Amino acid sequence: MPWQGVSPVDLRLQFITEYLTEHYSMTELASSYGISRKTAYYWVRQYTRDGPGRLAGGSRRPHTMPRATAPELIDQLIAARRRHPTWGAGKLRDWLTRRQPKIVWPCRDTIHTVLTRAGLVRRRRRRAAIAPPHHRTAPRAANVEWTVDHKGRFCTGDGTLVYPLTLRDGFSRFVLRCVAVTSVQIGVTQAQLARAFAEYGLPDRIRCDNGAPFGARSLGGLSRLSVWWCRLGILPQFGRPGCPGDNGSHEQFHAVLKRETASPAAASRRAQQRRFDRFIEEYNTERPHDAVGHAPPAARYTSSPRAWPRRLPTLEYPLAWPVRRVSAAGAIKWSGRTLFLSGVLAAEDVALQPLEDGVWLVHYAAYPLAVFHERTWQLQSPGQSPPPPVPGL
Repeated sequence: MPWQGVSPVDLRLQFITEYLTEHYSMTELASSYGISRKTAYYWVRQYTRDGPGRLAGGSRRPHTMPRATAPELIDQLIAARRRHPTWGAGKLRDWLTRRQPKIVWPCRDTIHTVLTRAGLVRRRRRRAAIAPPHHRTAPRAANVEWTVDHKGRFCTGDGTLVYPLTLRDGFSRFVLRCVAVTSVQIGVTQAQLARAFAEYGLPDRIRCDNGAPFGARSLGGLSRLSVWWCRLGILPQFGRPGCPGDNGSHEQFHAVLKRETASPAAASRRAQQRRFDRFIEEYNTERPHDAVGHAPPAARYTSSPRAWPRRLPTLEYPLAWPVRRVSAAGAIKWSGRTLFLSGVLAAEDVALQPLEDGVWLVHYAAYPLAVFHERTWQLQSPGQSPPPPVPGL
């Protein structure tokens, strides 16, 4: 329709007025108003059926939507969201599908739209994604790698300070321990880990940060606790200092744990532990997990075939490796001289694997401690380059 300085509604009314005079044919009117005969007849039908108001334009939304989500499904979706207020649309769909497999549930985007219209979705600020470290390898079976950490401390309602200890299987995300302990001392942590070993067996390795009680500022980063792991045949894997993303999955679990059980904290430590127990039961057996194919962690986890020994096994090294006993001062004797290693290894046996002439790799059990350069009498991390030669040697 050409621009004439008036509104489209006024032009439509003017068209109908001239049409009703019966002085012009439909072809002449359509040509003068710059519209097709089909549009002209459409305006006449709308005017005849609904009056002048219809010419102002109205909603073209259909009265019925055959593919719309059924009201009873919407009610069930809203009820499921209120039961699990922190679960997203994908988790709710997986959970409902598992409970009622005969119902064809809407897709995740439709469920999200339903929840948004019901006012049950609150927009949250997305954090920047933490890239995994280059040396991180994902486990491909249960009990290949466990992850452990102490969640940040907080006070319960009666003023008790708790440091939740959490232990998970890295492959299935199954939570093995979640205990509201009141200390991060090695004895407390070791007792809880011993119970997990007795119940689930031994993993191949344990990933943790390098802070107490798991790591220490010593050779290889070992503490008394991680020395105990090595004696059991468990290889400790420490994250880099200041890089919590090296254990990112466990850190993300801590955020969920805090939101579900400690915001705010319970009235007492026992009440907080009851919250932990209820949450872990649901987390392991009901809550779908994206990293394990939208299944609950319990569907992927099986106990380890490596049973926890009643006594610490004897350390065994290849016959070609020289073995030395670490003194109470944390040192060994080598070529008539004293080489300090670490106090946490007191009364333990270490072995030296020959790499090349005058260069040895110091082992404690299966854990490589350091590269020993006999000529310079220096110890370096196994990942570092060799030290520069000393003049005169």
